[in-house]
Amino acid sequence: MTSPAPATGVEWARCHNCQAIVYGRSFARAAKTCPECGRHAQLTAAERIAQLLDDGTGEPLEPGRTLQDPLGFTDSRPYPERLAEARAHTGADSAVLAATGLIQGSPVVIAAMDFRFMGGSMGSAEGEAVTTAAEAALARRIPLVIATASGGARMQEGVYSLFQMAKTAQALAALDEAGVLTVSIVSDPTYGGVAASFATLTDVIIAEPGARMGFAGPRVIEQTIRERLPDGFQTAEFLLAHGLVDAVLPRSRHRDALATLVRAATRRDAPAGGPADHGAIVRDPALLPVRPAWDAVRTARDTARPTTLDHLGRLLDEFVELHGDRASGDCRAVVAGLGLLDGRPLAVIGHQKGHTTKELADHEFGLATPDGYRKAARVMRLAAKLGVPVLTLIDTPGAYPGVDAERNGQAVAIAENLRLMSQLPVPLVAVVLGEGGSGGALALAVADRVLVGENAVYSVISPEGCAAILWHDRAAAPEAAEALGLDARSLLGHGLVDGVVPEPEGGAQRDPDQAAERLRGAVRAAFGELAGVPAPELVAARRRRFRRTGVAPPGGSERRPGRSPDLTSPPPDPPFDPPEDKDLA
Repeated sequence: MTSPAPATGVEWARCHNCQAIVYGRSFARAAKTCPECGRHAQLTAAERIAQLLDDGTGEPLEPGRTLQDPLGFTDSRPYPERLAEARAHTGADSAVLAATGLIQGSPVVIAAMDFRFMGGSMGSAEGEAVTTAAEAALARRIPLVIATASGGARMQEGVYSLFQMAKTAQALAALDEAGVLTVSIVSDPTYGGVAASFATLTDVIIAEPGARMGFAGPRVIEQTIRERLPDGFQTAEFLLAHGLVDAVLPRSRHRDALATLVRAATRRDAPAGGPADHGAIVRDPALLPVRPAWDAVRTARDTARPTTLDHLGRLLDEFVELHGDRASGDCRAVVAGLGLLDGRPLAVIGHQKGHTTKELADHEFGLATPDGYRKAARVMRLAAKLGVPVLTLIDTPGAYPGVDAERNGQAVAIAENLRLMSQLPVPLVAVVLGEGGSGGALALAVADRVLVGENAVYSVISPEGCAAILWHDRAAAPEAAEALGLDARSLLGHGLVDGVVPEPEGGAQRDPDQAAERLRGAVRAAFGELAGVPAPELVAARRRRFRRTGVAPPGGSERRPGRSPDLTSPPPDPPFDPPEDKDLA
């Protein structure tokens, strides 16, 4: 955008993308976003800070002094002259401004980059400013927000500039160790040493529409290896599709998203859950109706049943969805993010199907790929860092059975989730909403409390698959379903789940609002039972829970009794001691 000032005194701006003429004050109020095409023009560092922080709350942070010209560098002009020109042009000492302030009443530290200052390149002063901001966030134990705009490292400072990548990376590592949330907002462009350090090391990465980010820019790639680049290469939308950013959001949504993330990361004095409502969970299989298992299968597969996103819209006060595994892709069969349940922080991960054929196809019918399980793992690790409980909602026929999934390590991704969940030091509650199919379901269900919907099913294989293999006839699926004991009553009777979530008469699809309210009650009750339990005890009890599976009780029948164990007391130890971890190494 440009902002000429005609003789009338009215300022106008022209969009460089669509050439629309916009009234200058309206353009400024929209945080320099074109109302015609949505293009996001560059903000100065001061404008970015003013846009994000509550009015009147910003307090500048002063970074330490740095070397001004460590190499005595001169190209066509001496480096000190270039610095003086940049300072005169921007009114700032460096390309980074840092401040403390509030976002919707929650305290944060913010560091914002200004592309006008030598292309936002990172020298010693910039690295010091980002590090100072990170250290202030660490000292105050409040989230750090970084807004990036950079062409990369500053050549005039040589290896001094290169080392700022390590300096800022270790500053963010200290915040990881302390459990402090970090968020980056990527604007156009963000390249080189900034992209390869603090811009991509944060817990959450939000990119502006059309923003480009990468290590090597398109011209460098094309000139170096003569490779033709894909359309939209390195744009925010490209990065989202490849699992490298969490969200692409316009500036108008940044404050709300940041506020939700900050609240979910800092309200640790109010863990998810409430007073245990024991009536919210059915623990006695005798209280459940006897019905053919095949009827449960058909109800569980009903496309009218509420999906994970349907439930979250009714269950949570606020929710920010996080995308991508930060490596290769973003599986749409898995939804994950941070939110608030009754004002309390919660990480939620769930399989997502759909209601229409198009929705089902868009979400791969709930069949998760390795990207999906790795996305889930990333959000679980974030929850562990922040001390936030985890809720998983399961509804999948199984893991995606495709060539690409196998090539990308489907079995490894599932196995790593099983191990991760057995170690996670925060409360874990898993609920099977519909289908709980095989390892694809278990990869989200190694939890302290495993619940199942009254009309849901949980099985090692589909009834059709079992019938085809063992009966040699898929028509025997109803008989196989009965034999597999996959319905809620059977699962509870065998002690394989800890409780059943009641559903409205005829199933959750008959009354989604009432179904969500019952789910809320069950989730609150389950987390309420886990509230205040020290992390080592949580992990130990979780391991005991799964350790005892399939072990015959001393002096008793090989089959488990027809009543589930008491959720309020830890599960009994197995009849012999499991080996210590060191014995398994």
